[in-house]
Amino acid sequence: MAVRLLAEARLPFGLYPMMFSFIVIVPFAVGAVTVYVAERSERRTAGYHFRAGFLANVFLMLGTLAILLEGLICAILIVPLLALIGGLGGLAMGWVCHTMNWPKSSVGAVAILPLLMAAVEAPMSLPDRFGSLQHERLIAAAPEQAWKQLMDMPVIRPDEMKDGWMYRIGVPPPVSGVTRQDGGTLVRHVEMGRGIRFDQVSTDLQPARRVRWTYRFTADSFPPRAMDDHVRIGGRHFDLVDTVYTLEPEGAGTRLKVAMSYRVSTQFNWYAEPLARWLIGDFETVALRLYAQRAEEIARRQQRGGETT
Repeated sequence: MAVRLLAEARLPFGLYPMMFSFIVIVPFAVGAVTVYVAERSERRTAGYHFRAGFLANVFLMLGTLAILLEGLICAILIVPLLALIGGLGGLAMGWVCHTMNWPKSSVGAVAILPLLMAAVEAPMSLPDRFGSLQHERLIAAAPEQAWKQLMDMPVIRPDEMKDGWMYRIGVPPPVSGVTRQDGGTLVRHVEMGRGIRFDQVSTDLQPARRVRWTYRFTADSFPPRAMDDHVRIGGRHFDLVDTVYTLEPEGAGTRLKVAMSYRVSTQFNWYAEPLARWLIGDFETVALRLYAQRAEEIARRQQRGGETT
């Protein structure tokens, strides 16, 4: 916890929660020190070494949640990795203790290693990894009806987004998306829970066929504690480049496609980038279902009205 508090201070060339030194080296050290302390009282098994290191990091994350150092979103996403590395650290220290008779120099070196690694890592630039993900859905409605839903949704009900995993783990759900002309440019004003608001700006518009949105954020787009800084859109570590919706007539319906391009920038992109793809894919699935349900409901009402007439 002391190391986590030090990381929160964000000292020059110091430890920072999104560093490789913190995400990998700190949980390894936590697991190793935990097992070292346990081994001082009695010999333990390899299974105990792994469990102790694993659980110590789970408790560490619970502690950061309790004192509001970490948000729920980050905690859920990162705790599996921290706990696994902690278990490996426990195994490593258990082996050292059983073969070298509890050398104090080993535990001291492990405990100070995150700070030393942070000093080396801090000047390094973050590697950017760009990617794109596409999903599609066949909608039983005409392209014009689906297009209207893409452009204007003054009210989005909570039950329409409840199945999305990203919203279950704490991402505020969208509450509205309204499109207006702004100086000759089509702009979609998006509002989410906890006061989050930003704009999607059209850079490629073909009515009822295709629209490409880029993102525009302001200083007040994300109120304090609305989202973890580590996963905030447009932040240092994660951003959405654009979102493209394409509508293709197919029989009596419409095939709606969405493609989202994104950027992930961390020293552990091998873990962060698959998480980003999972969250974006989850969002695309939920969004397409929402547009489909709204457009199909309108199509059914119009069909019933035509039959009555």
